[in-house]
Amino acid sequence: MRIGIDIGGTFTDIVAVDKDGRVALCKLPSTPRDYGSAIVDGVSRVVTGAGANVSEVIHGTTVATNAVIGGTGARTGLITTKGFRDVLEIGRLRMPRLYDLSWEKPRPLVPRYLRLEVKERIAANGDVLEPLDEESVHFAIERLVEERVVSVAVCLLNAYLNPDHENRIGELLRASGRWEVSLSSEVMPEIKEYERTSTTVINAYVMPVVRSYLSDLSSRLQTLGIDAPLRIMQSGGGVTEASAAVERPVQILESGPAAGVVAAASLGRRIGCVDLIAFDMGGTTAKAALIEGGRISRISDYEVGGGLSVAGRLMGGGGYPVGVPGIDLAEIGAGGGSILEVDAGGALQVGPASAGADPGPVSYGRAGGRPTLTDANLLLGYLNPMGPADGCLPLDVAMARSAMRESIASRMDVGLDEAALGAHRIAIARMVRAVRAVSSERGRDPRQYALLAFGGSGPLHAVGMARALGIRTVLVPPAPGLFSAIGLVSAGLQCDLARTRQGQLLELEPVEIQLALEAMADEVRERLPGSTVEYIVDLRYSGQCYELPVRAPLGQWNRRTLADLRNAFEAEHERTYGHRSETDAVEMVTLRVRASLPDPPLPDGRYFVAPDGSVRRPGTRRAYFGECRGWIETPVLSRCHLEDSPESGPLIVEDYDATTLVPHDVCAHLDEWRNIVIDVE
Repeated sequence: MRIGIDIGGTFTDIVAVDKDGRVALCKLPSTPRDYGSAIVDGVSRVVTGAGANVSEVIHGTTVATNAVIGGTGARTGLITTKGFRDVLEIGRLRMPRLYDLSWEKPRPLVPRYLRLEVKERIAANGDVLEPLDEESVHFAIERLVEERVVSVAVCLLNAYLNPDHENRIGELLRASGRWEVSLSSEVMPEIKEYERTSTTVINAYVMPVVRSYLSDLSSRLQTLGIDAPLRIMQSGGGVTEASAAVERPVQILESGPAAGVVAAASLGRRIGCVDLIAFDMGGTTAKAALIEGGRISRISDYEVGGGLSVAGRLMGGGGYPVGVPGIDLAEIGAGGGSILEVDAGGALQVGPASAGADPGPVSYGRAGGRPTLTDANLLLGYLNPMGPADGCLPLDVAMARSAMRESIASRMDVGLDEAALGAHRIAIARMVRAVRAVSSERGRDPRQYALLAFGGSGPLHAVGMARALGIRTVLVPPAPGLFSAIGLVSAGLQCDLARTRQGQLLELEPVEIQLALEAMADEVRERLPGSTVEYIVDLRYSGQCYELPVRAPLGQWNRRTLADLRNAFEAEHERTYGHRSETDAVEMVTLRVRASLPDPPLPDGRYFVAPDGSVRRPGTRRAYFGECRGWIETPVLSRCHLEDSPESGPLIVEDYDATTLVPHDVCAHLDEWRNIVIDVE
C-alpha cells in the first residue's frame, strides 16, 4: 500500500493505493495548530489496521512556504564576502507594481545585524584573489553565537566556481556550534549573487522548521505501525527522500501545488488530451499551470511570498527569489475560504486573506468567522447545506445569510442574492488572471487548451472561467478535491543538478559541453541509480538578465547541435515574448541535468472508494443564476448517476470531496475514465 498525504490551509487529503489498485479516500479539516493531528486521523481511516503493509508514504507540505510567508522560520545568520552585506536589500531594484506608492518590498529574512562579512575574494574565473581570513570568520562566528542564531547561511562571491572558502567556513561553523549550516555552493552553485544569496538564506531559514516537522511526522506514523520510507514532493514535480528534503528544504517550497500538476499531466496522457491548463482551487489559494504535449512546463527560478502581480510572472520583484527548479505555476489568493470584504471605495473584494480551517467559513458554525466565498456559493444554492456527501460537516445557511447580509449586502446596498453572485463572479475574474499568467503571458492561446479543474472549489468555478477565456472543454477528474494527493502517489523520484557555464553559444566547443553534461549525468545517476536523464540549457540574448530553458539532446555534440539550440531558443523567445533577434548573439548561462525514475501509474478513477454514505440519491435544489434567469429548481446528482451521453445544464454534480457546477447552455457527460467532460459553447 502506498499513501499520499497533502496538507492544505483548509483541508488535509489522504489517499491510499493498495496492491490491487483500489484507492481509499479521506478528506478532513486541517489542524493548523498541529498539522500532524489531522494526518494521524486521516491515515488511521484509510489504512484500517494494515500499517505493516504500507510500502511508501509520499507527502506534499506547505510547512516551508508557510514559514517564509508567515515569518516563522529559524533565527538565521548570514556570512558573506566583505562588501556584499546588503545584497538581500539591494536586490534587483524591481517593483511588481510600478506606480503603487504604498507597496513595500519584503523584509529580508536575515536582519542586517546578523549579516556578517569576512575577508576573502574569489575572481570571476575561480582564482583566489584574496585568501580567506580565518580570524574574520571566527569573529563572525562569535557574534552569531552571542545572538543565539540557530541556522547559518554562507554565500561568498563567485563560490559557485570555487567553493574552497565556503567549505572551510562550513567546517569552522560545524566545529563551533550545534546549528544548521547552508552553503551556497551546495544549495545553488550558479551565477547571480543576489538570487544565490536569497536561495541559500531561505534554505537556512526553513531548515530547522522542516527538520522538526518531518521528524515529528515520522514518529507519529511509527505510532500507527507504519515504518515505510517517508518521501516528499519537490517543487519540480519529482519526489525525494525525507532526509534529502531536510538538507535542501528550499527544494520543497512548492511541494503541495506541484503534485496536482503531476497528476494532471498523467491524466492528460492517459485520455489523449495532452494540451491542458491545470487549475487547482482549494480553500486558500488557486493555482494554474500549463501542460503541453503531455509535458509539464518548468522554470529554473521563481519567487515565494510575493503574490501574483498584475503583470503576472513576467514581472517579479514582489517576493523572495528562489533559484531552484519548479513547476511553472501562477498562484493567487483566491479559494473557498477567501474572506469577502467591502473596501473603502465600496467595492467587493474576494481574498487574498483566508479563513483557513480555523475558524473557517461562517457556515462551518464556528465563532468569529467572516463571510467567505464558500458562504456565498452556499447561499446561491450551489453547495449542499448537508455539507460533504459523507455528512461530516453540515453547513449553517442561517449563519452564512446573516453574515453576508450584515457585512456585504447592507454595506453595498444590494440584495443578498446579487451580493453572493457578485462574489462568485469576482472570484472567477481573479482566477482568470492566474490562468493568463501561464498562458497568454507566455505567448500561448488558452483557447487551444482544455481546462482541467480540480481542488475542493475548482469544479465549482471552472465553466465560468472557461467562458471568460474562450476555452471549449472543461474536464473534472474523479475525486477532484483529492487530486493533488492522488498526484503524490503518481510521481517518481527525481534529482536535479545545475552548473554555470557561460559563453557565446556558437563560440563554445561542443565536445566540452557534452563532456560537462555527461559528468553531471554521472553525478545524478550516483544519487539516483537506474534513473534516466535529460539535459536542459539556459540561454539568453547578450545583454539580457533572464534566461529561457531549452531542452538539449543526449549523445554526441557538434556545431550543428549548437545551431539547433539557437534556433530552438529563438523560437521559444518569439513565442514567449513576441519577437526574436536576427543579429544579437545568444549566450549559454547554465547547464542542467534532471534524473528521474519512472512515475508510478496514475490510479484508475474507476476504482476509487469514498467513505460509506458518500453517494446521495438524485434530487433537486434551488440555485440562483443571475437576475435574468433567477432561482431555478436544479437537478442534483452524484457522479455515478451522470450518463455517458451529454446532459444539458443547469445541473449540479456532487462528489464526496467537491461540487461541479454545470450552468445553462453547456453539456456534461462522463467518459470511460469517469472524468466529467463539459462542452462549453
